[in-house]
Amino acid sequence: MPAQFHTRVRAELDSIDQQGLTKPERVIASRQGPVITVAGREVLNFCANNYLGLGGDERVARAGIAATERWGSGTASVRFICGTLEIHKELEAAIAGYLGFEDAILFAAAFDANGGLFEPLFGEEDAIVSDSLNHASIIDGVRLCKAKRYRFANSDMDELEAKLKEARGAGARDIIIATDGAFSMDGYIARLQDIRVLADRYDALIMVDDCHATGFLGEKGRGSYAHHGVKVDFVTGTFGKALGGAMGGFICATTEVVQLLKQRARPYLFSNALAPAVCGSSLEAIRIAQGEEGDALRKQLTANAARFRGAMTEAGFDLLPGEHPIIPVMLGDAKLAQDFAARMLELGVYVIGFSFPVVPRGAARIRTQMSAAHTFEHIDQAVEAFTTAGRELGVI
Repeated sequence: MPAQFHTRVRAELDSIDQQGLTKPERVIASRQGPVITVAGREVLNFCANNYLGLGGDERVARAGIAATERWGSGTASVRFICGTLEIHKELEAAIAGYLGFEDAILFAAAFDANGGLFEPLFGEEDAIVSDSLNHASIIDGVRLCKAKRYRFANSDMDELEAKLKEARGAGARDIIIATDGAFSMDGYIARLQDIRVLADRYDALIMVDDCHATGFLGEKGRGSYAHHGVKVDFVTGTFGKALGGAMGGFICATTEVVQLLKQRARPYLFSNALAPAVCGSSLEAIRIAQGEEGDALRKQLTANAARFRGAMTEAGFDLLPGEHPIIPVMLGDAKLAQDFAARMLELGVYVIGFSFPVVPRGAARIRTQMSAAHTFEHIDQAVEAFTTAGRELGVI
């Protein structure tokens, strides 16, 4: 390779580091859980998407092992060639039934689910109206589609209606409103009741990415739409957060939509089938989540979030408002966020500083995430560490 290429790469890395935007990878030497091993010592974990605490659950791990023992490590093929196993069909039926849909299609990742949804279903005659804070995977999925694109400010229903009116006025055949069910950087829950009203008024479809909602929001943890008591047309989600913490994504919809996606969705057609271990673990996580134990875990998660939010507010930290177990601690400056996270690790709490381009410039933060596996003692210890670091770094 030309030397100038490597010189340019090094210069860009140096620039990222000088701005305090370098995102370090800290190696974990234990299972996912409320307490993890980092750099040879145990620390409290307050930044995982392990909402129900099932990421390190022994039953979930054993189910994955059992699936591997029966089905092997993988299919060595894509689904339509010779890669569809019985356990894939079982998982599709399980997630569709849990979330209240006719059918589901599996993907190697939730990013692929959003990347594969729009292009097969919508063309030049159609319109996509997307929330400005939508996840990068939705943005990329929309870019792959030839439908006309409209954008509305986060949860701004007046602007959403204006865009829907504009799309209808332009003669759109079908309109789909695309939104996160819960916005991962802020913990805001989408205003799906209001979106439902507007969708009905303008004869539009609704797509919801519920990666940060499935398993713990709404009745039985069915998601953001269940939280608001409304119906939506498409739900995308993941098995990599509340439902076992492994990987893999899905789209839930009507049977006909799923069948068309299986014929046309490129991430599905050209990616190996989901590993049996992921399927087995995810099935066990769904079983737990939709039962009485899931109810108890959701209750604990809610209590944990309320305790942390109350104590941090009392300590003087600037928190974004909300009811979600994602609780961002706002710091503003990117370097401060990195320094704060490093000091927290020294104090025995694993958190991550988020800065541009993951969040807007000037909106750097520590994004904390509660888990049902946390105890009140864990939370109180974390708040104590936050308070110590906050005073040392001049935040409070």
